[in-house]
Amino acid sequence: MKITRITTYRVPPRWMFLKMETDEGIVGWGEPVIEGRARTVEAAVHELSEYVIGKDPSRINDLWQTMYRGGFYRGGAVFMSAIAGIDQALWDIKGKLLGAPVFELLGGRVRDRMKTYCWVGGDRPADIIAQIRERLAHGFDTFKMNGCEELGMIASSKAVDDAVARVAEIREAFGNTIEFGLDFHGRVSAPMAKVLVKELEPFRPLFIEEPVLAEQAEYYPRIAAQTSIPLAAGERMYSRFEFKHVLERGGIAIIQPDLSHAGGITECVRIAAMAEAYDVAFAPHCPLGPIALASCLHVDFISWNATLQEQSMGIHYNRGGEVLDYVLNKEALALDEGGYAKPFTGPGLGIEVNEELVIERSREPVDWRNPLWRHPDGSVAEW
Repeated sequence: MKITRITTYRVPPRWMFLKMETDEGIVGWGEPVIEGRARTVEAAVHELSEYVIGKDPSRINDLWQTMYRGGFYRGGAVFMSAIAGIDQALWDIKGKLLGAPVFELLGGRVRDRMKTYCWVGGDRPADIIAQIRERLAHGFDTFKMNGCEELGMIASSKAVDDAVARVAEIREAFGNTIEFGLDFHGRVSAPMAKVLVKELEPFRPLFIEEPVLAEQAEYYPRIAAQTSIPLAAGERMYSRFEFKHVLERGGIAIIQPDLSHAGGITECVRIAAMAEAYDVAFAPHCPLGPIALASCLHVDFISWNATLQEQSMGIHYNRGGEVLDYVLNKEALALDEGGYAKPFTGPGLGIEVNEELVIERSREPVDWRNPLWRHPDGSVAEW
């Protein structure tokens, strides 16, 4: 079998899908994208395709290493996201060729179902209580929300009080009948992270995500030493070589690589195994589409330390497209009471992409961009 063509489709709300064709008619799908930089990753996909077209898709490890090591420059968000989507499609083809779900090819399941959580609130969360009640009615009991709006390097007491009051209100309304993580989203400087984690500790969030930016990772162990709240990070780390340094330093309790950013299934299996050796939980980042989510779940089902799976059904970014819109066999991604995902039964990634809808919506793609925020003094703020 030989790979004959790779086609990319940018679709709403902010995703990009990849279709890989072979000379035997077996097709694989991947999801290579950086939110807000889809065109850049698209160019990288087609540059990397010269290493893949005409090759045997079953040699996933060799193709991965060729794409990663074949050029002098490597790593980073763009290259690793491009590799990720190609890698997902290769695994999809391999599973379809052998008639088995990807998790079976990776050694089989370690669990019978996988706990997921959903987002509530938006970039500037307002009526979170009502959103939680709505999700509870649909069977969810675990959530994530932005922990704060933009903060200065040294923020006011009011900004801190506002962030803490929002969390206090949630605990008062629901007690311990729900669990939630708080995403600092890299908006918080190291000095303010120390303040916030201390103030938030009585409310016992499941975790605090990206307490500081990944480029400030040396602060993870320092912040962890000051709180009992588990710290999570990893959506802006792109290979096992970056995670290696974070795991060695300590401080992070949960790593969150993104299966569409961190080299795909092949690389994230390695990252999960590395984390297990350090007694660190694995909870993949996934505010993306159905192919990314399916890829995450296959790795979750074979990783003993997989703890939680993010998924974006109903997330505030999904305008013009929802996760299940692009899936024909929607039951494959149906969630049970409590937000549990079931193992896939179909071959490959286990989802059937609605190619007709993908093509239709790709004709008028939207170039999504994240908001650009500024502090009161006019300087750029972290979004």
